[in-house]
Amino acid sequence: MERTEEIAVPASPLAVFEWVDDLARYPRWLDLVRRAEPEPPGPAPAGWTVELRARVGPLARSKRLRMVRTLHDVPRAVRFERVELDGRSHSSWVLDVSVGSADGGGAVVAFRLDYGGSLFEPLVDQLLRAAVDRARPKLLACVAG
Repeated sequence: MERTEEIAVPASPLAVFEWVDDLARYPRWLDLVRRAEPEPPGPAPAGWTVELRARVGPLARSKRLRMVRTLHDVPRAVRFERVELDGRSHSSWVLDVSVGSADGGGAVVAFRLDYGGSLFEPLVDQLLRAAVDRARPKLLACVAG
């Protein structure tokens, strides 16, 4: 299941990119990411332990996963993918974020969430849209702050 949402931000693409290239900053503006803690250095590619939390009506679901940055094209694009180290098979989670220049100035941020499982599939579209709607003012405040 794949879903894309956009946010227009009245700031330079580089200023915006600083807020989207590090998952540890996401909990400050994207409430779908409840926690994102950088892992200590080790033999595996550096990543983040991430807790995703979504609420639909009275139901709340949490998912803990390990994400790594697999693309880092400053200031245009970043990709985070689920890469677990436990040797088991897991549903894919991919978050692509691109930052471009807006026609009238500022930046446009596009979020594409690709989820390869079936547990959350019917809700991914709705959850991402709602989370990005709530994130707009928070991301604007972070970039401006």
